[in-house]
Amino acid sequence: MGRRFCMALALAALPIVTANEEVPAAHQDSWGDFWLFRFLVNAAGYASIVVPGFLLIQYFKRKNYLETGRGICFPVIKSCVFGNEAKSVHQDDTLLAARNETVESSTARQFFKLLFCATGLQISYLTWGVLQERVMTRTYGATESDPGEKFKDSQFLVFMNRILACTVAGLYCALIKQPRHGAPMYKYSFASLSNILSSWCQYEALKYISFPTQVLAKASKVIPVMLMGKLVSRKSYEYWEYLTAALISVGVSMFLLSSSHDKHLSTVTTFSGVVLLAGYIVFDSFTSNWQDALFTYKMSSVQMMFGVNVFSCLFTVGSLLEQGALLESVRFMARHSEFAAHAVLLSVCSAFGQLFIFYTINQFGAAVFTIIMTLRQAFAILLSCLIYGHAVTVVGGLGVAVVFTALFLRVYARSRMKKRAKKVPVEGTVQKV
Repeated sequence: MGRRFCMALALAALPIVTANEEVPAAHQDSWGDFWLFRFLVNAAGYASIVVPGFLLIQYFKRKNYLETGRGICFPVIKSCVFGNEAKSVHQDDTLLAARNETVESSTARQFFKLLFCATGLQISYLTWGVLQERVMTRTYGATESDPGEKFKDSQFLVFMNRILACTVAGLYCALIKQPRHGAPMYKYSFASLSNILSSWCQYEALKYISFPTQVLAKASKVIPVMLMGKLVSRKSYEYWEYLTAALISVGVSMFLLSSSHDKHLSTVTTFSGVVLLAGYIVFDSFTSNWQDALFTYKMSSVQMMFGVNVFSCLFTVGSLLEQGALLESVRFMARHSEFAAHAVLLSVCSAFGQLFIFYTINQFGAAVFTIIMTLRQAFAILLSCLIYGHAVTVVGGLGVAVVFTALFLRVYARSRMKKRAKKVPVEGTVQKV
C-alpha cells in the first residue's frame, strides 16, 4: 500500500517542461528512478531510525534516568540523551579569543599561511565540484559498441563523503586535545538529517540542471538562511543585508532566464531541478542555523564535524541497507574502477576541505574565509564551462557579475560593521593579513 502511495505521488509530480524541452532519456528509465520516489524511500529509511530513537529519548527523559540510572550503560545514555547542559560563550567569541592569544607572526609567515589556506580550499573544492559533475552527469564504461551506464544513487555518494569525514574528524579529535564535550549527542541528529538531505538534493539536481546554475543557487542561499535565522535563532538583520540579498536574487534570475533559451540537454533547467535546488537551499539553511545554536554548548568545530557525521553515517548506511542499494553501489564500483577512484577522491576533497574551512576561520576569521570561497564559486563556474562546455549568454554573464558583486558587498559591509561595533585599540587588534 505504501509503495503504491509513493508511486502515485511520484507520478503526480513529474517534471513540468515546455514543448520544446526534453528530459534526458536517462531520467525516464523507470518511475523507480525518479527523484521524488527516491526521496520518499530514503526518508522512510531515515524515519525507521529516527522514530525508535525519539521514543527511546522520550522514555529516558520521562523515567528521569539521569537521577535513577545505574550500570555500565549509564555514561553512554547520559552522553547521548542528557549531555553536560552547561553552555559556553558563543563560538565566534571563542575563535576571536584564540586568535588574540596567538603570538603575532611576521608578515611573510602570515602571507604564506594565508596562501596555504586559500590554495587548500581552492584545490579541495574545485576538484570536488569537477568530480561531482563528472560522476552525476557522465557515463562509465562507454565503448564504441556500448554507451556505458550512469551512477544513479546519490545517497551512496553522501555516505562515502560522510564516512571519510567522520574518520578524519575522529582522528583529529583523538590526536589533538579538544574542549570537554557538553551537548547531548542526539541534538546532532537534527543537523545531520538536514545535511544529508541537502547533499542528496545537491547531487540529484545535477541530473536536471547545469553545474553553473547550481553554484549560483548556492550563492543565493543567503536569503533562506536569513529567513531561517529569524525562525530558528530569532536573529535580526541590517538593511544592507536585505539589499544584497535582493541583488543576489536579481542576478540569479538574470542567469536562469538567459539560459532558459539553451535547449542543450546538459544545461536545460527543468522543474525538477528547480525543486531540488530549493530543497538543497532550505535544508542547508536549517543545518547552518541549527549548528549555530549548538555552538552555545562548549565544543570545537571539529567536534561538531564529528558529531554530525556520526549520525550521517548511521542514517545513510541504515537506509542503504534497507533498500539493498549498498551492495548494488559496491558492485558498480567493482565494475568501474574509474568511478571508484572518483568517489574516493570526491570524499577526500570533501573531508579535507572541511578541515581547511575550520583552520582558515580560526586563523583569519570568517570575512577572509568568505572572500576565498566566493572566489572559489566564480572559478568553479569558469572551470565547469571550460571542461564541460556550458554556454553562458551576455545577460547570464551580467547576472553572475551581479551575484558576486553583491557577495563581496556583504563581506565589506559586515567587516565595516564589526570594526565600528568593537572599536578595538590599535595594540589590541588581531593579526593583519
